[in-house]
Amino acid sequence: MTVGLGAVATTMIAGVEAVRRGLAAPIGSLHSMGTIRLGKRTDKRVPKIKDFVPLANLEDLVFASWDLFTDNAYQARSKAGVLDKQQLEPLRGFLETIQPMPAAFEQKWVKRLHPNNLLPGKTKMALAEQIGEDIRRFKKTSGADRLVIIWCGSTETFSSPQPVHQDIKSFEAGLCSNSPDISPSMIYAYAALKLGVPFINGAPHLTVDIRHSRTWLSKTIFPLPAKT
Repeated sequence: MTVGLGAVATTMIAGVEAVRRGLAAPIGSLHSMGTIRLGKRTDKRVPKIKDFVPLANLEDLVFASWDLFTDNAYQARSKAGVLDKQQLEPLRGFLETIQPMPAAFEQKWVKRLHPNNLLPGKTKMALAEQIGEDIRRFKKTSGADRLVIIWCGSTETFSSPQPVHQDIKSFEAGLCSNSPDISPSMIYAYAALKLGVPFINGAPHLTVDIRHSRTWLSKTIFPLPAKT
């Protein structure tokens, strides 16, 4: 699941589908071509990562996205202009099936965008709950065994740790009171981790990178197994 269905997300999705159809080679794919060294260099044991750990096959991947605009993946990909028409047209039918879900947004964090596909909600907690429902629904309807959420949206305005980020109680109170220090990416991270879904921040802004947030997110929302 990607937060954002623009140039980054649609290039990834189109690339995966092109490889699955035999229209392209997975050049640059850590999943498909990356290797890992075992033992000494002289042992020459360098299996592919996908043969060493239980990664999902490209054929098994399914996609969903949230986006600020209503364009489907084909329309968004065409506007982005990264792939040319010859590369894009064979994938058109597949890309048109990916219609973005309404997204969480606050103008102060990305000032130059003016969206037309927004989640309704009086509070940031209400937005987080709706995102959680989107996650549950997609997992059920897609039949996916496991999910991962990747932030592929625009970089948010710089932020620094505030009292609302000190612990889970403060953060959840901030969601309910619409704290100005909680960005949309933090809402997605909270909703994902609350459901045990890994969240990857693909932009340089701070989301789960704030020190206090990282501590309570890992220990309170998504605790690691106890040592034995």
